[in-house]
Amino acid sequence: MAKKVAVIGAGVSGLISLKCCVDEGLEPTCFEKTEDIGGLWRFKENVDDGRASIYQSVISNTSKEMSCFSDFPMPEDFPNFLHNSKLLEYFRIFAKKFDLLKYIQFQTTVLSVKKHPDFASSGQWVVVTENNGKEQSAVFDGVMVCNGHHIIPHLPLESFPGIQKFKGQYFHSRQYKHPEGFEKKRILVIGIGNSASDIAVELCKKAAQVFISTRHGSWVMSRVSKDGYAWDLVYHTQFKTMLRNAVPRRVIKWMMEKGMNQWFNHENYGLVPQNKYLVKEPVINDDLPSRILYGAIKVKSRVKELTETSAIFEDGTVEENIDIIVFATGYTVSFPFLEDLVKVENNMVSLYKFMFPPQLEKSTLACIGLIQPLGSIFPTVELQARWVTRVFKGLCTLPSERTMMEDIIKRNKKRIDMFGESNSQILQTNYIEYLDELAVEIGVKPNILSLLLKDPKLAVKLYFGPCNSYQYRLVGPGQWNGARNAIVTQKRRILKPLKTRAIKTSSTFPVSFLLKILGLLAVVVAFFSQLQ
Repeated sequence: MAKKVAVIGAGVSGLISLKCCVDEGLEPTCFEKTEDIGGLWRFKENVDDGRASIYQSVISNTSKEMSCFSDFPMPEDFPNFLHNSKLLEYFRIFAKKFDLLKYIQFQTTVLSVKKHPDFASSGQWVVVTENNGKEQSAVFDGVMVCNGHHIIPHLPLESFPGIQKFKGQYFHSRQYKHPEGFEKKRILVIGIGNSASDIAVELCKKAAQVFISTRHGSWVMSRVSKDGYAWDLVYHTQFKTMLRNAVPRRVIKWMMEKGMNQWFNHENYGLVPQNKYLVKEPVINDDLPSRILYGAIKVKSRVKELTETSAIFEDGTVEENIDIIVFATGYTVSFPFLEDLVKVENNMVSLYKFMFPPQLEKSTLACIGLIQPLGSIFPTVELQARWVTRVFKGLCTLPSERTMMEDIIKRNKKRIDMFGESNSQILQTNYIEYLDELAVEIGVKPNILSLLLKDPKLAVKLYFGPCNSYQYRLVGPGQWNGARNAIVTQKRRILKPLKTRAIKTSSTFPVSFLLKILGLLAVVVAFFSQLQ
């Protein structure tokens, strides 16, 4: 008899968790609080309690080839970076293709998830839900928590003396939808993350003046990278990850600073990070520097105090006649229906590999998507879900509680060293390293050295090309026959939406391919030299 699994939430994590359950022969039931799929990526004009909320203009920060699920490439005609409506369209196509909607109970809220009385032996959970005022209870063999962490706004008003006296309007960025109604206003945006930058850029087109207040500053990147390719296609490769791990940390941080300042000098724009040697998630925004350049946005230091109509900053400067304050100050991690199973203490989330509570007698509950990778979240949650479903099925096992706790502590120390102690970095992790870590657990990490002998063209693309999700379908459980073709044809899908004007192309000898072959051979020689 198939094990029953409760999936909480029908956003990205919930949809891929459903598919992984079905792939492993499990029997899933998904509980979705709202009337539709999509989670964070489904825009609505109104802000609903208990549901993620985005502004109308949100565009993905990771490209389509790096964001699609591993056995389902996005359509060729989709642009490389997707508006939220386009991403939602992809999720709808995905859900229809794999017939996932039949497993979802919409407008159903999960009230509680508690251990079954015989949990120590069965590992089962009692899930209480509410639909149309009626409560129901059901027993499940496993629970996948997929409701996200962009729901409860972090609004630290206590850190802003004088906010009670402020006569203007203030709200969390979660409430922001579009720039209408902000015409000719003087607006202060608090924060320097992606949402803060997007909102500031959009508002400055209509506002009289926009200010961004930042405590620590941030690196800012464009979506457009070398030769016009998407930034993540260029940055996230196995080869570059190897280099970053091989070179001393100080050198890497120096290279990072040089690279970030190639586009514009962050110090000149007042954006240079306070601790520029922390590998913090950069802001992805193509317009912010130009808006600062022509004065539509002014960068300010931390707000020290607010008056009825003005903001006083840490450097002693004052901006008068502030009409609106937008707090883009992030979110608080909270899962009230889990009681104390998942909690943040001392700036640490106590979950094994960001998924499993280590203290449980049975590993039958996991969080999917409670992570902030330096790359696309979609392939990340897919590998999480693939591993979790195999753990639930008994095909993969977890280590002892002691070993898991040691890993959590070690991982947290490494995170603080790399990313710092800010609350916004609690869930931060390196991208390819984490993907490979999960792939090893599942048994789906390709052996590039072995492939070099059997399929050198593929080996070169895996090592030097973009590290996208297809490579984790080449071997092992869940192998997909179309994976190799998806890898070798990805350039076509990247260029298809760009080449809307027919032009004659000149043919050139692929010298770059030859250099990559030589580079890979050098890596192989170095590898075997170390073994001797």
